[in-house]
Amino acid sequence: MKNIFIKTAVVGLLALGMSSCSDDLNISSIDPHSSPSYDLNELLAKQYATLGLTGQQGGAGKPDLSMDEGESAFYRTVFNLQDMPSDECLWAWQGDTDVPAITNLSWTSSSTRANWCYSRLAYDVTLYNQFITKEAENAGPQVTAEVRFLRALHYYYFLDLFHKAPFKDKFDTSLPVEKSGKDLYDWIDQELTEIEPQLAEIGSYDDSKNFGRADQGAAYALHAQLALNSAVYTDGKVKDYQKAKDYCDKIINSGKYALSTQAKNGWTGYEQLFMGDNDQNQQAMKEIIFPIRQDGNSTEEYGGSTFLVSSTCGAGMPYRNINNYWTCYFAREDLVKKFFPTAANIPHATEKQVKDYTGTTESQVIAYDDSLGVSTKDVQKKAGDDRALFYMGVGGGYRTLNPGKTISGFLNGASIVKWTNYRTDGGARHNDTYSDTDIPLFRLGVIYLTRAEAEWRLGDDDNAIKDINVLRARAHANTIASVDKQTLIDEWCRETFFEGRRRSDLVRFGEFTGSSYLWDFKGGVAGGTGVDSHYNVYPIPAIDIAGNPNMTQNPGY
Repeated sequence: MKNIFIKTAVVGLLALGMSSCSDDLNISSIDPHSSPSYDLNELLAKQYATLGLTGQQGGAGKPDLSMDEGESAFYRTVFNLQDMPSDECLWAWQGDTDVPAITNLSWTSSSTRANWCYSRLAYDVTLYNQFITKEAENAGPQVTAEVRFLRALHYYYFLDLFHKAPFKDKFDTSLPVEKSGKDLYDWIDQELTEIEPQLAEIGSYDDSKNFGRADQGAAYALHAQLALNSAVYTDGKVKDYQKAKDYCDKIINSGKYALSTQAKNGWTGYEQLFMGDNDQNQQAMKEIIFPIRQDGNSTEEYGGSTFLVSSTCGAGMPYRNINNYWTCYFAREDLVKKFFPTAANIPHATEKQVKDYTGTTESQVIAYDDSLGVSTKDVQKKAGDDRALFYMGVGGGYRTLNPGKTISGFLNGASIVKWTNYRTDGGARHNDTYSDTDIPLFRLGVIYLTRAEAEWRLGDDDNAIKDINVLRARAHANTIASVDKQTLIDEWCRETFFEGRRRSDLVRFGEFTGSSYLWDFKGGVAGGTGVDSHYNVYPIPAIDIAGNPNMTQNPGY
């Protein structure tokens, strides 16, 4: 099949055929079987485009869903439910819709953000069901398996976030039924098992032409993640840690992927994974197993990597290479402490140094930061870890390490500079407003850490230590000699912070709710307080229960 991917052209032509998706979706339907512009490749492109786009026009206009378009994106809705309530980051604008409730772990069944995510997942599943039901014969088994993978991925997020789904596996007008817990886990497990032999061989799409399509590597990565969380999803009935390890072994031992380790033009191997040319830089591509494709011109969006880059930067900050400053997300002090146990030891500009600074250009900011020893490179060096991607320099204003008693603005914590629109080759960005950076949804570094945890849970500490040290060596961090629960949960944070998964990891280790681990504003107070265990799972939106008698509410809501 020729290259269909979304950096060239994306056309959305699908009709809705699923009622009760938690909102009146208000979709303008075009029947692909009668439209003269219908093309199978365009239709397949739309399936993948659901991961990174929100409508038919661009950043805004002709949205898929009748709600805030930028907020309704697949990745942004999942990311916010995963990272916003965690120990990683805070959103500066607490007056924004539902932000305090998510920040403080105090949401209800009327949660707007839970509804945004639930609606997006349900809408995308509808598109996949239509393709699978109507186009399988024309598309053939391999392409159909790719769309089945996308559907399984969405049902995985239903399971992870809500522990149930409005389930359908065909395209018709019947209401979805409820599938939950072990039943949904078993279905995803079996679905992945069935499609894996039908997908292109592992690593087949690890090239510039088809980069971003799902092959066996993508399915194995999802299967490993599903299995690692099996005890959570099945209330302890299943503990598929050996399966998680086996799928990681398939990926690592295939030799098709490699960690990004070599510095390039001043950027570390780790940093290159989150840069604007990570779809052309061969080293980054070799680590990325399955990305969400992004391009500043071809995929204008406010819910993918533009969201990740712009939400973490403000005017005057270096390292971003975009003219779209949102000043929204910043690091909780608890995240900084994963690299600096005494957070005050992070190199940072004083209030007087910021006040006395008079430069205006990015190069001047960087030069002055360098002279003060407060650049991000200084932070990484002091942390002894390439992954300590924080900014506490003079650019954009004086930063504190925490908000105190009230979250009042973007400078209430260290700035996160993990995601950037710069290119390792120094080339020009494609667009001033939208990011070019692909989102590595699955990457080899995460597979090493998944295997390490599976090995630890199976009692194999020696191999767990080896896998963790592979990642620490890449980050130029000191190696470890022993492993325990705390080592693992902290290493998960250091390796994957601000990648949209922290809540899941905390839940798996029993630290998301309760009071065994507290962080700022957990439970709504500075310093944190314990919260009830029902917050481990998001509520089924009340509007969906009202519209679909097959759905029931989660306990506690």
